[in-house]
Amino acid sequence: MKTKLLAILIVSLALLSCRNNKGNALSENGISDTSSVKSDSLIADSRGYIVKVGDMAPDFEIEYIGGKKITLSSLKGKLVMLQFTASWCGVCRKEMPFIESEIWQKNKKNPKFVLLGIDYKETPEVTAKFATDMKITYPVTLDTAGTKFALFCGPDAGVTRNIIIDKDGKIVLLTRLFEEAEFNGMVKFINEELNKLK
Repeated sequence: MKTKLLAILIVSLALLSCRNNKGNALSENGISDTSSVKSDSLIADSRGYIVKVGDMAPDFEIEYIGGKKITLSSLKGKLVMLQFTASWCGVCRKEMPFIESEIWQKNKKNPKFVLLGIDYKETPEVTAKFATDMKITYPVTLDTAGTKFALFCGPDAGVTRNIIIDKDGKIVLLTRLFEEAEFNGMVKFINEELNKLK
């Protein structure tokens, strides 16, 4: 009984660590309860997304820590992975080393693959320190006002989510939180999509 209570406590603390910046906790099953949240007249789904698989990815300006800027649409022809994250999110911190080892290190030399971390509502200084502290080498870009996140998710949605965009600019996969089976499925999906681009 004590073991079961301890496991429940650990899971609860992990979920609370990824509260969004407005303090809304995730539900006990790890899904943000945002089914009725409206964002620019769009209703978020049960995982907080206002986009779905098959949609064209909204275009936005990608801002690197060093000042370089490009648009998402300029990456057409490549498989793009967007990883929304934040330094205060415990689940993000748990997932990022796996993104580094299982996805980035295995695909970083592939010219058809782009991986971008997008740090939610933090300064360039905090973002740079976060990337260094996490020992990740994939680019972590800026979303200081949260406007990029808002193109994909409702206003009360939490971070720790990955969006995979195909060579035509369409959303082909959406993940939420860090669950081993879903993560492994995403790794397999990325590998299969990259094989199609050879």
